[in-house]
Amino acid sequence: MEATIREKFESYPDEIQPSLMRLRELIASVAKEYDLGAVEESLKWGELSYCVKGGSAIRTGWRPKSPDKIFVFFHCQTKLIETFNEIYGELFSYEGKRAIVLKRSETGSVQELKHCIGLALRYHKLKHLPLLGV
Repeated sequence: MEATIREKFESYPDEIQPSLMRLRELIASVAKEYDLGAVEESLKWGELSYCVKGGSAIRTGWRPKSPDKIFVFFHCQTKLIETFNEIYGELFSYEGKRAIVLKRSETGSVQELKHCIGLALRYHKLKHLPLLGV
């Protein structure tokens, strides 16, 4: 892990860091599962960002104003959130067209979240398909 990424993780409260680390690991495992190559990890707009070639970036974050929530951000000009909502409805909470909002302690819905991450990481191959090919 690069120093800037490690510093960003360490800037979050101790109780938040494990949740964000689990998301990081989940993104890496989905990329590996789909054989998408290396995940580029960086900071975008002050948040942890993950991307693979041919995919749409996924950012993760936390906000002091919502201390029990973790955010998984997607590019707002894609069909990702719209598709997730169509497929999974109220299983997830959403913030407009940009994020899935998870409770920090949330442990359910991992398979569904992995599916959403997989769609984002393969977005440019799927964007022309109805419901992204689901």
